[in-house]
This record gives sequence, C-alpha cells and structure tokens, in this order.
Amino acid sequence: MTEIRTDIVDVYIFRRIGGTPELLQLLRAEEPMRETWHPLMGHTEPGETAVACALRELHEEVGLDGGDPALLGFWQLEQVHPYFIASLDCVVMSPRFCVEVERKWKPKLNSEHTDHRWAAALSAFMWPGQRDAVAEVLRLAAEPDSAYARSLRIDPGSAGR
Repeated sequence: MTEIRTDIVDVYIFRRIGGTPELLQLLRAEEPMRETWHPLMGHTEPGETAVACALRELHEEVGLDGGDPALLGFWQLEQVHPYFIASLDCVVMSPRFCVEVERKWKPKLNSEHTDHRWAAALSAFMWPGQRDAVAEVLRLAAEPDSAYARSLRIDPGSAGR
C-alpha cells in the first residue's frame, strides 16, 4: 500500500532588491536530487511540529535563527504541497513556509548544499508545486499588510518548539 508522509517541510526564503522579491535556492549536495536547485527543505523529528522544524532547518541549513534581526517576517503558506515519489511509493504532504530576510543577509550553508543563488524568475524553480509556492510567496511579498498576510504570519519567538 502506498505510504502517506507528512514529515517534510519547505521554507522559501526571499529578500527584496529594489522592491523586487528574489528567492533563495540551494544546490543539493547529495541524493536524492543531487545537483538540483531547491528551496530549503527538511524532515521533522519525532514530536516536532512543522513550524519548529522550519525554524530548526533555517538554523541548521542556512544559519538563520528565529531571533536574528535579519529575519524580517515568517509566514505559513496556505497550500500544503502534495507530491508522489515513485521510488519510495509514497505521497508526501509538505507544509510550506516563507521567510523574508534583509537584503544584505547571506546564508551560511551546511554540508547538505554546495552553493546558493537568488532567483527572481518563477522559471528558476523546476517543479510545478514549487512554482505554485513561489506564486504564493510573491503574493505575500506584494501584500505584506493585507489581511491575508497578517493571518498567515507566525511569530518565530512564540512558535512551539
């Protein structure tokens, strides 16, 4: 029977350059999907919430802590990303988040990634689900004070760990 997994989160990190949002992509060092560009992704640990996982992965993979002044905003994305992995015979339901960082912030990569880049084009993301998430991130970035953005905003200092 096909397994359903909910233990993976995606975090889309963006900055504004001259008012235009750019999204961080990380180049994977290992399989699966070695040498492909992705947002920050991670697995929840036993008993860990998706929000706590996103904050932990931010720290571990790019050196960004929830209390860092470079972190300007943290939001959940409304849509959960479902996708199928044939080699594992599983459907993954991945909660997604986005983080805004200061324009001059630079990621400190761990061994899971060999490089990073900032992408302004939706076409820089290869998977349709990632492009959908980027569209939602761009909506949040364009309307940061909207009721939509306010209702999805998370205070990283009070998020359950």
